[in-house]
Amino acid sequence: MESYPTPSGSDQGDRSPLVAGVRPEILASWQRSQSLGIDRERADLPIESDLDPDSRLIRAAAPVLTRLYERFSGVPVTVTLADSRAHIVDRWGEPAGLKLMDAASLVPGANVDERFMGTSSVSMVLSTRAPFVVVGQEHFLHDLKQLTCMAAPVRDPVGGTVRGAVNLSVPRELADPGMALVLQDATERIAERLLELGTARELELTHSFRRAMERGGHAELDLDSGELSRRGGRPPRLASQERLILLERAVELISSPGEAFAEVPLAGSRVAVLRRRELHHGDAEGAAVEVTFEDTGGTATARPAAATASGRRAPLPDRPAEAAEPHAAGATDAWLLLVGEPGVGRLAAEARGRLALLNEAGVRLGTALDLRRTAEQLAEISVPRFADLVVVDLVESVLAGEEPPPGPLRSGVPLRRVAAWAGEDSRDLPIGGVNEPGGYPAGTPQARCLETGQPVTDSVVTAALAGHPNGRVHPVGFLGTGEHSYLGAPLSARGSVLGLAGFYRRGRTRPYEQDDLTLAGELAARAAISMDNARRYGREQHASLTLQRSLLPHALPRLSTVGLASRYLPADTRSGVGGDWFDAIPLSGMRVALVVGDVPGNGLQAAATMGRLRTAVRTLAGLDLLPEEVLAHLDDLVSRTPDEEGDEQDPATGTTCLYAVYDPVSCRCTAATAGHPPPALLTPDGEAQLFDLPTGPPLGLGGIQPYESATVDLPADSLLAMYTDGLLKESRGYEDTEARTAQLLAALKLAGPELEDTCDRVTDTLLSSGPYDDVALLLARAHALPEDRVASWEFPSDPAAVARARALTRAQLAAWGMSELDFNTGLVVSELVTNAVRYGGPGPVGLRLLRDDSLICEVSDGSNTSPRIRRAATTEEGGRGLFLVAQFTKSWGARYMPQGKTVWAEQIPQPEQPAPETDEQTLLALFDDLG
Repeated sequence: MESYPTPSGSDQGDRSPLVAGVRPEILASWQRSQSLGIDRERADLPIESDLDPDSRLIRAAAPVLTRLYERFSGVPVTVTLADSRAHIVDRWGEPAGLKLMDAASLVPGANVDERFMGTSSVSMVLSTRAPFVVVGQEHFLHDLKQLTCMAAPVRDPVGGTVRGAVNLSVPRELADPGMALVLQDATERIAERLLELGTARELELTHSFRRAMERGGHAELDLDSGELSRRGGRPPRLASQERLILLERAVELISSPGEAFAEVPLAGSRVAVLRRRELHHGDAEGAAVEVTFEDTGGTATARPAAATASGRRAPLPDRPAEAAEPHAAGATDAWLLLVGEPGVGRLAAEARGRLALLNEAGVRLGTALDLRRTAEQLAEISVPRFADLVVVDLVESVLAGEEPPPGPLRSGVPLRRVAAWAGEDSRDLPIGGVNEPGGYPAGTPQARCLETGQPVTDSVVTAALAGHPNGRVHPVGFLGTGEHSYLGAPLSARGSVLGLAGFYRRGRTRPYEQDDLTLAGELAARAAISMDNARRYGREQHASLTLQRSLLPHALPRLSTVGLASRYLPADTRSGVGGDWFDAIPLSGMRVALVVGDVPGNGLQAAATMGRLRTAVRTLAGLDLLPEEVLAHLDDLVSRTPDEEGDEQDPATGTTCLYAVYDPVSCRCTAATAGHPPPALLTPDGEAQLFDLPTGPPLGLGGIQPYESATVDLPADSLLAMYTDGLLKESRGYEDTEARTAQLLAALKLAGPELEDTCDRVTDTLLSSGPYDDVALLLARAHALPEDRVASWEFPSDPAAVARARALTRAQLAAWGMSELDFNTGLVVSELVTNAVRYGGPGPVGLRLLRDDSLICEVSDGSNTSPRIRRAATTEEGGRGLFLVAQFTKSWGARYMPQGKTVWAEQIPQPEQPAPETDEQTLLALFDDLG
């Protein structure tokens, strides 16, 4: 908006008109106003008292202008709606503003035409037929000179006539150019509502037509599909091209009052006879077009469905044969084809068709978060109403989920065709190039569309495409030889071009026009947003799955003491991401820790939280802590927040966890639970039951309540089942827990030797309709370590026990056929027993050897002192024992019992490798005491 200066020396009270720097339109209006003798201090406005409060203009504008006024809440604006004769028909504003309007006679019914009010924004709009802004001194009336008034016309979208004007008045110092843009958006929305209300008038005409005919036996026409449904049978359909031809001819009849009949030849020997009938309903005057069908070859008349443009279900009255025109004697029924108002013509039908097409696109596009399916939906929506053939090409990198480059694309960019559609008749026909790479050379309309990022239209000659590159058949060849119309629209979203949608029409009888460019651009833009959403969703889904797969065990460990099998079933099968997890962690002494947990929620946040807790569990398990101690440390970890003063809660709060440790030597299982369902146990004799565990609170909610564990004896080959509560859920909540648990136990009783089959049996039994919540299932078959693979002794706390322990170890290794480990094992036993005698207190010292794929040496004492490696000085005689143990074993460590500790070391037999030559005297000199 631009302010226009007043002549030098003029002020607000100056009665002389503006001259210098004034727009010609304003100056001419001032001159006309002066010639009419209008009083600039107080205009005498005529008031029309007989206005229709329920006119189409008011009904269309009221909700739009109410929202417009609310948008400027807090700003002293007034909004006025005037009809095409410049009468104020409605207004919005604050009470103070409306009071000032009353004082100026600007009340509903007042005529604000230039003849009575002089120069104003509404009068300028109605004279110029375009948006107009009048600023301050440009107003003719002195009362308006402190205001900036901007107005925009309300056009009938069918005929383009101006139906009224909307005025927005605001104090001059508060005016902003953006207000004019908002106002124009509002008037465009009013125009759309006028079209919707116009369609409602056509429905009234349809009902009037139905009542006037009074025939009964009505059928219904589905105006979306063009199919006719009728009691007693389903009639045949017209071809899509025939429906379009009939619709176009019906539009011509409605818009041409002088014509009453038309004949349209159809496929075969049929002829469609169209008849125009006058309709009246209240203030709505229009016409209806009926269609009857003849068979010139004398065969029975078909009753195909006709298509209309309004996109609704409409009643169709049957018409008896005697009511037909004489030249249509072969017809038996007349079907309603189209209802409309005179003067509407082709523009109305096309406008309705475009709105119906955009409405369908808004409903159908993006219903599946899949790039290819969205492209197919765009093609299916456009054929046959907008095109005879549609092809969609996407950039290769977009299909791979990568971020597309910003801006238009260069010619020759790698593309891949993802959809090609020419209607139901082409479903099983090869249109050409689908799922194949391709591209368009520079200079082609497709390349221009991609380079400019704007829709383009052109013609395509089939003969010129005979030598299409890559040996592929060009899709336009499906339309036949000759010249065809082409329209290309870029699939643009968020500043990037994802690909190209190509629309083809057979022949040149219906070339694409400017309105078609706009419609195609809107269709492509809507599809592109859905495609980009699908691309982003696919990328996030891939990232989520990659994260979760990296956090869950890639494969369960292969252990001789425990057979393992597992299942993970996410509730969201599309994303495949949840917060449940399971794990099996080998521990010292051939023991194994079995873990199952359930993080609240699902998605990426739950997966990340699950990974954090799983890492913490594995770290704590490596310390050989008791199950209740592991859960206590986890609870403490979740209870701590980064900001003690903040209210943010750890997303792991409420996580449930079950931690169990199985010892194959003692055949005992010790378990503790943090709000998690207890495990199920199937013994070799076929008895299935639940563990009786003391239940602790979920993680993060423990407070001062301690976690407790329970120990049970597991007979050899017992089956242990650990699971999350999703296994016991069905439908939309918990079923009877006891009943679901009974189902679980019954499924376990049918378990065979193969754990994988048992997993399938359990999930099929309890999750026959799929999981409602994430499910993790871990099965473990416990095996006992044979007695001949275990050797244990107990010695008094005496230095003489070191030599005896070394001798017993040597004899046991010889019995096991592992003499190649005699030297290293003797060194380890000597060091560990010596340390136990020296630092382990007065109690006895225990020595145990476990043989499996490795050899494990364990020494126990009554002290809780932690052993550690230290580097001895060159002048020290001791301090090198644990250093040597670490050098000559695969791994070593210590675990603590309620009383005392056990230090262990593991060696891997390697008989194929020769023993290293070692200077025994040098090594022995490093020991503190050999006993």
